[in-house]
Amino acid sequence: MAEPDLKQQVTDSRRSMSTTTATETPDADQGSRHDPGYDAHEKKQEQAGQASQQAAAIPAEPVPLLTGEPQSEAPIVEQPPKYSIHSTWAKRLIIFGASISAFFSPLTAQIYLPALPTLADDFNVTATKANLTVTTYMIFQGITPMFLGGLADSAGRRPAYVICFIIYIAADIGLALSKNFTSILILRMLQSAGSSTTIALCQATVADITTSAERGTYIGITSLPQVLAPSLGPVLGGLLTNYLGWRWIFWLLTIMASVNLLVLIMFYPETCRKIVGDGSGRKDSHWVYWTGWQLIRDKLARRQRRMERERRQVEISKEDPSNHNNGLHHTMSTASAPRQKIKLQLTPPNLIESLTLLFRSKELAILLCYSAIVFSGFYAIGTAMPNQLHTLYGLNDVQIGLMYLPLAGGSIVTAFAIGKVITWNYHRHARRLGMVVDRTRQTDLTAFPIERARLEVGLPLLALSSAVIIAWGWAMQSKTSLAAPCVLLFLFGIGMIGFNNSLSTLIADIYPGKAGAATAANNLTRCLLGAASSAVILPMINGIGSGWSYTIFGLLYIGFAPFLVLVMRRGMRWRAEEKWKEEAKEEKRRQEQRERELVMSEAEGQS
Repeated sequence: MAEPDLKQQVTDSRRSMSTTTATETPDADQGSRHDPGYDAHEKKQEQAGQASQQAAAIPAEPVPLLTGEPQSEAPIVEQPPKYSIHSTWAKRLIIFGASISAFFSPLTAQIYLPALPTLADDFNVTATKANLTVTTYMIFQGITPMFLGGLADSAGRRPAYVICFIIYIAADIGLALSKNFTSILILRMLQSAGSSTTIALCQATVADITTSAERGTYIGITSLPQVLAPSLGPVLGGLLTNYLGWRWIFWLLTIMASVNLLVLIMFYPETCRKIVGDGSGRKDSHWVYWTGWQLIRDKLARRQRRMERERRQVEISKEDPSNHNNGLHHTMSTASAPRQKIKLQLTPPNLIESLTLLFRSKELAILLCYSAIVFSGFYAIGTAMPNQLHTLYGLNDVQIGLMYLPLAGGSIVTAFAIGKVITWNYHRHARRLGMVVDRTRQTDLTAFPIERARLEVGLPLLALSSAVIIAWGWAMQSKTSLAAPCVLLFLFGIGMIGFNNSLSTLIADIYPGKAGAATAANNLTRCLLGAASSAVILPMINGIGSGWSYTIFGLLYIGFAPFLVLVMRRGMRWRAEEKWKEEAKEEKRRQEQRERELVMSEAEGQS
């Protein structure tokens, strides 16, 4: 009976302490101020009570301990502030807008392919030379995000979006009006430079406004453009080339990009946490980070306030004409004083930050390289599929384009199903550790096995992708029924895109403040390895057959999978070591700064 009594005494003492510090009696407070014996000790007690009241305003919840202590008796700890002020629907709309913008990069790469034979005939060049426009596009697609991704992390998402789409629209107009093949080649590079960064910006936006506890639910939306565009692009490009001419491909892209840019300027808010924090810092930021709608509302509100002041002045002047000038002067000096303009300060981006992250972090290097291997299989299937379907099954261009739709269907299933599984597994690990998870607040992941929480979902999907890509090769070689490739493409969409979603979520968890640079590094490795796989897959098929060609890709998936298991086991330790090195480097920099200031002060004193 002693133990329950002791616990009851602790509980009663906690309640009495909270009641004492959280409430004050007005009469007692007033009496203490008039009492001559009101000494310094009582003043300190009063100040401590006021401080506790202020601290009580901070939301706090009891954290249940692993010892089984009831939640009502758990110690009270302060919670971190809410990660974002945006509501759930606002987050969905913001991420959907970013995903639509990211749609242009893969769409531009695929919609152009059906026009290659026609373009080669119009400019009297060989098919090999015409394919150079595809190769250079993919090279710039991998390189450009390293520069604009770093710019987005320092100068904001909205300026980066505006720069990207202005470059992209100008390149589209130039391509539609091109008169020679050289201009086509150069403008395709410029077009790639404008569109390729939108994928990195999309992933960075997700990291800006979502916490690790909810990120898996939203990350699925961002994968849709990467699969829907390759599915719809060839069909749309073939129809435009056959009925309107290849130049209308670029006119259509110009119209779509212009509409998207207008919507971004009017409604897409700035999300970069270095500039607006949780979103509430927008009012203190420069007007270039305001949406068009926010600027209009602000202008209408200021006009309304000005009209209200003028109306009050008219009423005052009617009541007492002698005080008209004084009242007007007083109102103008207070209410209508001009607002101080906020200067625009742009921090220059680190142009090689993506490469620095890639070579400095062991964990990130493994994740990005493995992601590139997985996407090389995706490019190998997508590049060779038109030739194989035409040769083996006799399909025309429109039918070949429709064969990409099962892949898109699998990705849609992944976006709505696997994302929830990723979020569920995160909460499962949190419950095992006795953590109280609030979706609106970012959890400190220093001692949280985030690698295991994400990759436990990704590894089964990776196994599915490995089996499907091997089966795809042998199905093509044996020329099975057309239903088999459709089913395999659907399953590959689920496995490959689902694994990519878990990996993208993990990358955003590890580097939330540098999501743009990290995603740009991811894009670089994918595009370079994807370009290589696209170049070698047809010679491999002609040399050793489809079955063994795609079996090699499947074995690459399986052979490098142990590195992911290594990340699951040692990732948390690697993150801790990297954080310790960063803190030591920062402390060394501060120490050197203090020493320089001390030397300068001593030199000034001697002079």
